[in-house]
Amino acid sequence: MKAARAGAIVLLALVGLAALTPRRWASGSYEEQFRALPDAPPSAQFPLGTDAVGRDRLSRLLYGTRVSLLLAPAAALLSCLAAGALGGLAGYAGGWIDSTIVAAADFFLSLPWLLLLLIVRACLPLNVSPAASVMITFSLLGVLGWAAPARIVRAAVRKLMDSDFVFMARARGSNPWRLLWRQLLPNVAPVLLAQFWIAVPAYILTETTLGMLGLGVAEPLPSWGGLLRELEAVAPFTQPHLLAPAILLAAVIGSLQLALPKEDFSI
Repeated sequence: MKAARAGAIVLLALVGLAALTPRRWASGSYEEQFRALPDAPPSAQFPLGTDAVGRDRLSRLLYGTRVSLLLAPAAALLSCLAAGALGGLAGYAGGWIDSTIVAAADFFLSLPWLLLLLIVRACLPLNVSPAASVMITFSLLGVLGWAAPARIVRAAVRKLMDSDFVFMARARGSNPWRLLWRQLLPNVAPVLLAQFWIAVPAYILTETTLGMLGLGVAEPLPSWGGLLRELEAVAPFTQPHLLAPAILLAAVIGSLQLALPKEDFSI
């Protein structure tokens, strides 16, 4: 298991390094068009060929990887911060505050999450700039994904409320906010870290699904979902280089699952 974890970390580091330095590995920018070479097969200049308008597929894959590896963790961080604040408040305060937050979380969890995301994203303008589409997509992921981790944080805080160190803090006159922010939330940090690592691959896959439906990151900025849309019009096994985004996506998701062992998240 340690060897698998080490291999996963090395793979993620290599993918991250390649995504951060795409110009060292690709012929040009993700939007540069080589109009004389549309749909070119793999070659020394273009290891993954070019697309229908002559853009280097390797460059687009590397830039699309950068988008996912940078912004999916940012969206996961946003949802985990919201979950920590709301779940911690619900577990500590109890009463009507707890009931209200739990009811809101149950409402979000009862909705078909992906369908809700599709509806919200489809209601927004499709002709937004690439930068705006990136912010919109991953902000929605972060805002809509707080409910499940908030319930877990709430349960952890409720359990900690009966612990000895909380009784000692109360006996020494610790005020409620200090007790919440200095005693309880730091002790549920491993829980939040676990939820963060669960959310990152989930958000990557969700963005990929949105991109395949044309509701993710806008052109010409590439994303894994947008690159996988090319498979709709071709037989991938006749052009196996088109499977590169799918192979890389599977490798990254699998590596994220192996990167941190479950015992690192115990309370």
